[in-house]
Amino acid sequence: MDTRFRILVRDERTRARVGRLLTRRGVVETPVFMPVATAASVKAVPPEVVAGLSARILLANTYHLYLRPGPEVIRRSGGLHRFMNWPRAILTDSGGFQVYSLSRFRKIEEDGVRFRSHLDGSEHFLTPEKSLAIQADLNSDLRMVLDVCIPYPSSREETRELTRLTHLWAERSRAYWRRHSQPEVLLFGIVQGGMFADLRQESARTLVSMDFDGYAIGGLSVGEPKELMLEMLEASVEVLPEDRPRYLMGVGKPEDILEAVARGVDMFDCVLPTRNARRGTVFTSRGTFHIRNAAFKEDFRPLDPECTCYTCRHFSRAYLRHLFHSGELLIYFLLTVHNLHFYLRFMEEIRQAIRERRLEEFRKNFYQQKEDTCGR
Repeated sequence: MDTRFRILVRDERTRARVGRLLTRRGVVETPVFMPVATAASVKAVPPEVVAGLSARILLANTYHLYLRPGPEVIRRSGGLHRFMNWPRAILTDSGGFQVYSLSRFRKIEEDGVRFRSHLDGSEHFLTPEKSLAIQADLNSDLRMVLDVCIPYPSSREETRELTRLTHLWAERSRAYWRRHSQPEVLLFGIVQGGMFADLRQESARTLVSMDFDGYAIGGLSVGEPKELMLEMLEASVEVLPEDRPRYLMGVGKPEDILEAVARGVDMFDCVLPTRNARRGTVFTSRGTFHIRNAAFKEDFRPLDPECTCYTCRHFSRAYLRHLFHSGELLIYFLLTVHNLHFYLRFMEEIRQAIRERRLEEFRKNFYQQKEDTCGR
């Protein structure tokens, strides 16, 4: 068993588990949600505030930092932690998804992917080795291999071919890592396979044979029905080893995280809490709502009476609605703090429910609360 990840408690009725992931910048308890610091910043919130919300690990984006300010700038600054003043763990993705979703021009080749920057149209060629070299300049603590994000829907033939490239690039990444690995830095492989359970399991087996420190599950929550997403998730997890962390990339909504935890996933990231905050949508124990609604004009209650975050302890819905409609920049800070607090507290509650062997009761209460809220 890899001593950098240890399972502490297993739920008896599901695949859920509480784990301890040891990084060179501290211990991360799993299941964990990683706030997204796309361009070396959790939008609108200073790093010390994010740390005060109990975040132990952030996700930063290789694609965006490669294009601006450039990895050499960050390397000369002393690495990403010093550059952004974040002392705790950082996971960097490979850049593959952003190339897929943001590039004005993208051409997948056997050796890598050619693309144009969404910033200025300049052409770049990203290889598995270059992705890891960029992440080394960033000096992150957990790093991802370059993979091919498969669009939905895709035919079986296209899915098989693109998954083959993911495996080829994973092999090259592993070979590069053997030559350039850093002590206590973790490298994750990424499972692909589209929406075909057998290809998912074949992908998982192939990556497991390469012996990565952890395994990400990619290519989900890309437009497919939720039932299909969960089916593909189950197929993937079934083959992944018990003694390595499992990371579901880009997910998501609280209910999606809860269902994935029950299926044995340990790590999550998503832009929803920060992006939705900037759009005025807040997460609460009673569901989500938009602060701009007229019903809150003279509502002097906190966003969530059950919440203890800075925003809920000091400001009313009426005041927050006023800030939003006035275009005051403070609203982005206050709503983002609240949403991040909600997500991080939600993960704490999930971990506690697993420790106390009551995750099924927690799930039942979570959905019942949503139904009751909808009924009102």
